[in-house]
Amino acid sequence: MKKLIFILIGTMLVLTACAKPSIYADGKYEAEVEGKYGPIVVSIELKADKIKDVTIVSHSETPGISDPAIQGIPAAILDKQNTADVEVISGATVTSQAILDAVDAALEKAKK
Repeated sequence: MKKLIFILIGTMLVLTACAKPSIYADGKYEAEVEGKYGPIVVSIELKADKIKDVTIVSHSETPGISDPAIQGIPAAILDKQNTADVEVISGATVTSQAILDAVDAALEKAKK
């Protein structure tokens, strides 16, 4: 019986030691960066080190031209769970990069 208890305790200690520590604090974070025609404000929501939501709060970019970036970049970030693997959208490169930079800035605020 003692041997079984030691095995269980040992297993729990190994699993605890192998557990990945959380990088980000859960919550909503906002950041603002300069777009092509003014500030772009982005809000992100994090839970258990996962990006749960990316929202463009406000922007001054050209309607129509920036729409693919405004819609596509947040969706791509949610899909990839990072900004490094997301490509900018041709024709809206500055807007795309600004959104990526704003998400990175918000992630920095969320770091523990």
